[in-house]
Amino acid sequence: SAAAAAERRVNTMSKIVLKPVSGLEKCFLDDKFESINEYPRGSMLRGERFSYQLAFTDLEPGDWKTDVRVRIESPVAELVTLRRVENVPVRMPCNDHCADEGFIRTAPGLYPDLLRPFFAEKSRLCITGVTEALWVDVSVPEDSELSGIYPVTAVFVREDNGQEIVRCNFELEIIPAKLPLQKTKVTQWFHPDCLAAYYGVPVFSEEHWSIMARFIRCAVENGINMILTPIFTPALDTLPGGERPTVQLCDVYRDGGRWSFGFEKLERWIGMCLELGVEYFEMAHLFTQWGAHHAPKIMAHVDGEYKQVFGWDTDASADEYRNFLTEFLPQLIDVLKRNGVDDCTVFHISDEPGGDHMESYMKAKEVVREQLTGQTIMDALSDFEFWKNGVVDCPVVSIDHMDPYLEAGVSGLWTYYCCCQWKGVSNRFVAMPTRRNRVIGQQMYKYDIAGFLQWGFNFYFAQHSLEVLDPYMCNDGNWWVPAGDAFSVYPAPGGAPYETIHLLGFTQAMYDMRAFSLAESLAGRDTVMSIIEERGPVSFKTLPADDDAVLGVRERINQLIKSRI
Repeated sequence: SAAAAAERRVNTMSKIVLKPVSGLEKCFLDDKFESINEYPRGSMLRGERFSYQLAFTDLEPGDWKTDVRVRIESPVAELVTLRRVENVPVRMPCNDHCADEGFIRTAPGLYPDLLRPFFAEKSRLCITGVTEALWVDVSVPEDSELSGIYPVTAVFVREDNGQEIVRCNFELEIIPAKLPLQKTKVTQWFHPDCLAAYYGVPVFSEEHWSIMARFIRCAVENGINMILTPIFTPALDTLPGGERPTVQLCDVYRDGGRWSFGFEKLERWIGMCLELGVEYFEMAHLFTQWGAHHAPKIMAHVDGEYKQVFGWDTDASADEYRNFLTEFLPQLIDVLKRNGVDDCTVFHISDEPGGDHMESYMKAKEVVREQLTGQTIMDALSDFEFWKNGVVDCPVVSIDHMDPYLEAGVSGLWTYYCCCQWKGVSNRFVAMPTRRNRVIGQQMYKYDIAGFLQWGFNFYFAQHSLEVLDPYMCNDGNWWVPAGDAFSVYPAPGGAPYETIHLLGFTQAMYDMRAFSLAESLAGRDTVMSIIEERGPVSFKTLPADDDAVLGVRERINQLIKSRI
């Protein structure tokens, strides 16, 4: 019978093994289990989310699988969350075979990254002869009174009869000190149009607002405290002459030759973001990407007809666009003031202008100079001449071009990385080890970096926004960027995000910076830097040789804090 056949397939000769490993590990399906380093203990501060993993496999899998349930036994079990580490298809681990020795792998294949919910004692694991992992989070509230060492024991039991198969222990020390507030400004560009397109909902429908809120909440929980605000459809990642779906928070009207504006959606956006914990706002770029040659796409109600009034056919310095901005920007700033966010808002001219764009960038900036007097203008660029000549107020410099800015002592400096930063520098590509992602916390702390920008929190389009992709099958923008660059969360069923390992690697870097800040207040900056650099100098062009260069540093910082409180 079928039941008898199923019974015969139950693996009674298996040898299931389980061990705790750090959150920096990436457990590939074909990894040798014994080669994965065990990580039996760690420490955290209050107000932090501590992560590690449970690696498991069946060393003697036989011809079938073993179905198990998972139980967590711990005095802090109610603070523990489990997730399944899922392997995602990666066609493009690196740029056109461009990889340094710091990549884990460079061949296409299945890579561990996606974190899907897993419920202790309810969800089922099917264990075979491949190496997999469960992701463990322990979230301790900042007002908790927990202190000391707590065991966290994971128990695997057979699904069919409840018999215990294997268990492993982890020791977690909770240090009685609260992680301080994050000082560093962080933005990963948020793309509302990608959410509307992927979920098939109308832009700014109630369903769209709900979806955006869930994604923004996730961003804030991961240290993203600044949000790209689409006052107009962002002039980003589109071919000249092309366009993205319209996501324009500011309504524009043209009646009888006069401009007027509606800011109801913008005010709703600001209120929603503030309620969710966003602290800073960046207005979408006022001119097109890679040169600032044109106006962004702007839609308006013109004498009762809704149509595009500016775009690729509008020269950046055209009188009509200049006049439009002269009327629009003062009213926009009044709205920001009325909502209490004018002093925590930055403006953009154009994204990633190169050295040959300086003249066009300066012309575009001149168009809005008077209206934006007193406002912070911030743009991602790397050519040192822009800052040297006073062209940009707040340069956001690619991580591999920081040296001249650091040598010049530029204050309030920001940094960023994207698909081009792969050689000898930190980044978040799925094919890179997580320590290479997380070390940016040490680097930014050393150089007192004010902020960090990355262009893709949830970009689910192909290159130039030509089509909507299935991110579960294509995470490279259709052969455009290495996996991990375009988005850091997956769109889950029901309009919520799934986090990833490469998102949490950066989140932990922000935790590290906050811990460094607390340690500095207790023991001085020199003491903190001596711990960070005890194995050698840290710079934006040095990478950790092993996980201890990240985990060990943070552990020693935690123990320093413990000794001084």
